[in-house]
Amino acid sequence: MNAPTTYDLIGGDAAVARLTDRFYELMDRVPQFAGIRAMHPADLKESRDKLYMFLSGWMGGPDLFVEKFGHPRLRGRHMPFQIGVAERDQWVACMVLAMEETGIEAGLRQKLLENFFHTADFMRNKHG
Repeated sequence: MNAPTTYDLIGGDAAVARLTDRFYELMDRVPQFAGIRAMHPADLKESRDKLYMFLSGWMGGPDLFVEKFGHPRLRGRHMPFQIGVAERDQWVACMVLAMEETGIEAGLRQKLLENFFHTADFMRNKHG
């Protein structure tokens, strides 16, 4: 039998949707995340939908983003934005808070944090 995926462990589609919704709610409301919020359009629906679709496949569930948009090309898609250490750290902190507030188990949260940090760090395209 195959080991359960992160998608399975997190609680499947509903949990990915909750996490994504909470991430964007926090980004929109918490002053600490104003820097990354400013990089997004006023209406967060499209950003939210894309992250939800991406996370579904990234965690081992249905590869919704690839089915709709093709390869994520994360670095290329983020190139128009100035992303440095501060932006990376805001994004990761926002995701950590979203994971905590949606009840993701501590061990799984730690594993996800490591993966999120490496992915966010890869998006950096400016020093500082």
